[in-house]
Amino acid sequence: MPRLFTALEIPRSAALSLSLLRGGLPGARWIDVENYHITLRFIGDVDGRTADEIVDRLDRIERPEFSLTLNGIGSFGSKKPHSLWAGVQPNAEMSALQGEIERICQRIGLPPDPRKFTPHVTLARLKSARLDDVIHYLSGRGNFHTAPFAVSRFVLMSSRESVGGGPYLTEEVFPLYEDSPDYGWAGGLEHPA
Repeated sequence: MPRLFTALEIPRSAALSLSLLRGGLPGARWIDVENYHITLRFIGDVDGRTADEIVDRLDRIERPEFSLTLNGIGSFGSKKPHSLWAGVQPNAEMSALQGEIERICQRIGLPPDPRKFTPHVTLARLKSARLDDVIHYLSGRGNFHTAPFAVSRFVLMSSRESVGGGPYLTEEVFPLYEDSPDYGWAGGLEHPA
């Protein structure tokens, strides 16, 4: 069974901005542009029945569309950096969506995600990059940001076991609603004429 995770997709305009950050760092293995995403919850390897239950529960999520901005770049692994990332400006709607997905995963028996949710887009994996080179790379690009972009859905993705970075496949798509859901007048009753 492939490894599953929920994610937000990166639109073409923001992906193009991110792609301009590629290069200039020896020892970096750059992520292909079509594999850029923001992971909401890593699920991992699950059996088919659990995967079906996850899809069923995620399909019931009713949350509004929101807008995101990518802002700043950095690295994970302070003394020995292992990846470069672009940051995501904090957003309450994104955090609420991620929290609901986490609760769903725990309710169906998956262990809690041990990592604190740090929304980001991975740009490169670093195997042999020197710390000084990473610091130099980051120092010249600290003012990176994109224009805001709309998030109208989240996805369930899969990855084949590899060293990370794709290829990723979109398994399911879950739309977010525009404005507010239409529950009708007074909780579903018809509006009096």
